[in-house]
Amino acid sequence: MKPRRKSSAASAPARSVGRGPASALTRSVGRAAEAGLRAARVRLVVLDVDGVLTDGRLYMSAGGEALKVFDVRDGHGVRLLREAGLGVALLSSRASAIVERRASELDIDTVLQGERDKLAALERLLAASGVAAAECAYMGDDWPDLPVMARVGFAAAVGDAAPEVRRAAHWIAQADGGRGAVRALAEYVLRCRQRHPGQLGV
Repeated sequence: MKPRRKSSAASAPARSVGRGPASALTRSVGRAAEAGLRAARVRLVVLDVDGVLTDGRLYMSAGGEALKVFDVRDGHGVRLLREAGLGVALLSSRASAIVERRASELDIDTVLQGERDKLAALERLLAASGVAAAECAYMGDDWPDLPVMARVGFAAAVGDAAPEVRRAAHWIAQADGGRGAVRALAEYVLRCRQRHPGQLGV
């Protein structure tokens, strides 16, 4: 009597579904594609200040805040966004005359400072501007930014953001806060909108 042969189905090794390098790559590509689609819808870019437009350090004197340090590359990124027709606003829980001065230099009209409830401030901004949350981008770096990032259509983080902020972001800059992260965001958004910065004549 011949021995019974095992079926090929029984002898074949089990295949894991949704695991391994190939599956991880597929998920990564999917996330990147989604981020690009979200960025392409952006009409308004809202930026945190400390830790995003600056490196987060506060230079203090006996009289209070003495200075903040800004990166010219970030300033140029803001100008690229504005020249492409996008709105730019600043949203900070702190209040500083230095920020008002920098915003004036960059022709940023909307500066919301001293806003402890950033989400409520964002809702007022969206209502006043007529921009839908899905058309709004926000770049943050720390926990107070999380509610706003969950509300907007495109959430971005600086390279040295808190781990929770990085996980909540659709896109993360390689550059750190105050070190060109906003410039990188501007280029990414404009490219996703098929408006490469080199075509803007600036």
